[in-house]
Amino acid sequence: MSIPPMTAGVTPAGEGLEGVAWNILGQTYRPVALTESAFAFDTLFPPGTFVPPHIHPLQDEFIRVLEGNFELVLDGQAGAAGPGDLIRLPRGQSHGIFNRSAAPVRALFWVSPARSLYELFARLHDLTDPNEVVRIAAEHEVTFLPPQG
Repeated sequence: MSIPPMTAGVTPAGEGLEGVAWNILGQTYRPVALTESAFAFDTLFPPGTFVPPHIHPLQDEFIRVLEGNFELVLDGQAGAAGPGDLIRLPRGQSHGIFNRSAAPVRALFWVSPARSLYELFARLHDLTDPNEVVRIAAEHEVTFLPPQG
């Protein structure tokens, strides 16, 4: 996919670019900005949903928690973040994000550079097989780590 030049404007609250909303393993992702240098997306993590530990070897990732609380695994260490907190995830560092609370978590994520994360999310939309998610993610420079026993 060729990334078109960014235009000035406003992406309204609760909407994705061109009306796009992806369901990725029970979470909702809405792209809100896309350039070659960055990709931003709003997320909604219902209770009990998570992204298992993984690595973006070529992207820095940031998460601004808007509502609710995330539990984190950052390079093997437990952490937590709540409303207003900014989670910084340097490229090459493993991280996992979990909503273990009884309330949804809303957050704004962004990565830099964009690479092919937009295309990855489009391919993952409505997939239900975690093994297929892991396989496709590897094609887009996201490596999921084996489960820890």
